[in-house]
Amino acid sequence: MDKNITLNITGMTCMNCKNRIERKLRKTDGISRAEVNYSTNTAEITYIGEKISPEQIITIIESLGYGISDNPARAHTLRTIMIIIALYAVLQFTGVLNILAPSRLAGGNMGYAVLFAVGLVTSVHCAAMCGGLSLSQSLSDTHSFVPSVLYNAGRVMLYTAAGFVLGLAGLLTGGTAGAEVSVILQAGLKVIAGAFMLIIGANMLNIFPSLRSLNIRLPKFISDRIMLARLGRTQPFIVGILNGFMPCGPLQSMWLVALASGSPVNGALSMLAFGAGTVPLMLGLGSAVSVLGRKFTDRVTASGAVVIAAMGLVMLSQGGALVGVMPHVSFSREEAGTLGGEQTVRSTLASGRYPDIRVKAGIPVKWVIDAQKGSINGCNYKFMIRDYNIEHTFRTGENVINFMPERAGTVYYSCWMGMITGSIEIYQ
Repeated sequence: MDKNITLNITGMTCMNCKNRIERKLRKTDGISRAEVNYSTNTAEITYIGEKISPEQIITIIESLGYGISDNPARAHTLRTIMIIIALYAVLQFTGVLNILAPSRLAGGNMGYAVLFAVGLVTSVHCAAMCGGLSLSQSLSDTHSFVPSVLYNAGRVMLYTAAGFVLGLAGLLTGGTAGAEVSVILQAGLKVIAGAFMLIIGANMLNIFPSLRSLNIRLPKFISDRIMLARLGRTQPFIVGILNGFMPCGPLQSMWLVALASGSPVNGALSMLAFGAGTVPLMLGLGSAVSVLGRKFTDRVTASGAVVIAAMGLVMLSQGGALVGVMPHVSFSREEAGTLGGEQTVRSTLASGRYPDIRVKAGIPVKWVIDAQKGSINGCNYKFMIRDYNIEHTFRTGENVINFMPERAGTVYYSCWMGMITGSIEIYQ
């Protein structure tokens, strides 16, 4: 006789989790129907009581690395949100991301070192979701390390190619700095990317279940084909490429980073850095996830989700900075001195922040910024003051910027991609 049961599942971080549980349950003898809802974290199961029990069904789900909860309420939500905000503040106001950017090419995103680190952290999620497929390729030749290398090479190559295409799309929609309309489009792109990264991180952490319906996914028939792919021993490279199409939380967020970079080269290198970060654990996977245990895996996956959410806030800030709306902390303001009908203010360029200055309204300003050797990097080399239509590229030595502050208030400015900000206080 058929019976029905509804279970609250914990640990689902993306649509692949949902599909994985459904496939396993539907193949189980005694289960006639299994529908898993990612948005509500529930499973509706119809089973034959004479063949299988609810306890056995729960054991099957737990064997996949997920949990069952009698209380679907989200624990520690406030604490998680506070951690995300704290990490955002560290990233935004300490200049860590700027320091890690190795060159101008890194300027369009968060720096290759950061993206590589994100890949390392979130590779535990990759191992949990796609580890079986990775292992299946390794087992095609138990005496060789080559299949595993080919499988991961396929994944990383696909990531890199996707980054190139997404960066090109960002470029064509206005990702490069320069003309006024281009800056506005770039800001909009960053805001959209940041919002989706924030949603993806929140979904992985399950802190706002109502957002889980906003999820990037492939058509089910395509994802099923990819997950069920079983190719010969000479084809792990192809399987790796196919697996690269599988959308998951961390990968989706990196797609958005590549898109927001506004450069095909930068997008490709960003995805390459992220993909390379996922390789070490996937190469040495074996039974690592089983040995470490689900508790450890959950913690590392949650850490990766927190980083993604915090980066989403950073992207939102960068988008706002490009149009003059930004959170900004002033440490000290340099006062202008007036001489001969002109006020002069002198500043020194720092690698991780721009100077804040204070000038008087109605008097022309000569702003001299000393860029000492080694102070110019891929983040701070160009800044924009939108209110005065100023775009300046720094060179080593003294840089002179002239403008007329017409009315009292505070004018904010930023680097060409919104990562570093500064302010000009204007008094009457």
